[in-house]
Amino acid sequence: MPGGHALGGSEALPRAGSGKRADRLVAILGVLNERGDVSLQDLVTELGVSVATVRRDLADLEGQGLLSRTHGGARVLAPALELPVRLRAGQSHQVKQLIARRAATFLPEGPFAIAIGGGTTAAGVARALIFRTDLTIVTNSLTTATEIGSRPNLRVMMTGGLIRANSFELVGALAENSFASINVGMAILGVDGVSAEGGITTHDETEARTNAAMIRHAQRTVVVADSSKIGRITLAKVAGLESVGDLVTDDAAPPEELRRIRALGTRVHVVGV
Repeated sequence: MPGGHALGGSEALPRAGSGKRADRLVAILGVLNERGDVSLQDLVTELGVSVATVRRDLADLEGQGLLSRTHGGARVLAPALELPVRLRAGQSHQVKQLIARRAATFLPEGPFAIAIGGGTTAAGVARALIFRTDLTIVTNSLTTATEIGSRPNLRVMMTGGLIRANSFELVGALAENSFASINVGMAILGVDGVSAEGGITTHDETEARTNAAMIRHAQRTVVVADSSKIGRITLAKVAGLESVGDLVTDDAAPPEELRRIRALGTRVHVVGV
C-alpha cells in the first residue's frame, strides 16, 4: 500500500464551498499521508494560498478529527484507511463526471437491470441515467439511492447490510445475500485501486466481499476509476482483472499500466479532460 500513513474520519465533514476548496483539503491530507506532519509555511508555499486560508482549513479538518494542529503546523492522527466520501466527492469533479458519462453509454436501450456500487464516480453514473426509462438499478450505496430514488421513471432497489460511515455503503452478509439473489446485465463499480498486479482493490475487506458478490451476479462488469487509482494496490482484493470487462479512466493514467491492463483482456476506455 502506498504511503506510510492514511487518514479517515467522520462522515460529517466541512462542506466545501467550491471544488477548489475541496481539492485543497484533500491536498492537505495527502501531504500528511506522505509525511506524517507538515509546517504551516510549507502548506502556504505548496498550496499557493494565504496563511489565514491554511489556518481555517486546518481548523476545519481538526474539528472533524482528520488531523491534529501543532504549534506552526499539523500532524496526522492515529491512522485510519481512507478519505470519507464527502471529501472524495470534491476531488477531480470534472474528471469523474466525464468518466461517469462514458460508462453510462455502455447500457443498451430498452429494459435493463444494473447494479451500482459505492463511490463518487459510480454515483455519477447513476446521475447520468436519471432520464432513462425501463431501467432497474440495484445499489448498496445510500448516497446513490437518495439521489435517484425519487425518480418515477426508475425502479430502484436497495440491498440490506451494515452502513460503512466512510463510504455510506451497505456491506456484509445481508448485502452479499441481496446481490446473490438477483441477476443483472451490468455492474458499475468504483474502486480504490486498479492494477495488472493486484486486480481491483479497496480499503475494506468487508466492502471487498460485498463488491465481489455484485460482480459474480452480473453479466458484465464496468470499473470506473480516475487516474489516481490506476497502478494502485490497496488492502482488500475484490477480483482479478479477468472479471472486469471494461475500465473507464482519464488520460492522466500511466500509459504503461494501462497497456498491462489491456493485455489481461480488459477493455480500457480513456476520457480526455
